Amino acid sequence: MRCPKCSCQNDKVIDSRASREGATIRRRRECLECTHRFTTYEQIEHQSLSVLKRDGRREEFSKEKLMNGIKKACQKRPISQQTIEDLTERIVGEISNQYSEEVPGGAIGERVMEGLRALDPVAYVRYASVYRRFQEATDFVQAVQKLEAKNDTATYPLPGI
Repeated sequence: MRCPKCSCQNDKVIDSRASREGATIRRRRECLECTHRFTTYEQIEHQSLSVLKRDGRREEFSKEKLMNGIKKACQKRPISQQTIEDLTERIVGEISNQYSEEVPGGAIGERVMEGLRALDPVAYVRYASVYRRFQEATDFVQAVQKLEAKNDTATYPLPGI
């Protein structure tokens, strides 16, 4: 590991801890040349996965691209960066477990919409509008109506009404 201050390659590990639910190891290091301390993160490198796009093209799967799409949907919403990272990690984990070489783009989009729906309705509609290519205002109205639809079909009268 190269020191960010003096570029020396000699260092020692002072502390190692698991982070992000065991998916990453955080290492605290000290340069043996200038004694500068810095932190590095080590994580499992997933096998190269390609995404099959709607138009038939194939593109290398990018965790950063996935996270950026989720961030855009969550812009100016009360959702923490950690929550976005956790959702991204969960989706990457699910995709890696289910697909070995190629994943349909739709499988990724549906998982993102499912996750955003649970987090924030506005972020969900934002993402759905891009993912489903809304063309008219009625498309937005239908998405909001689906969001508001209750899963529970039983209707109970309130007492006194």
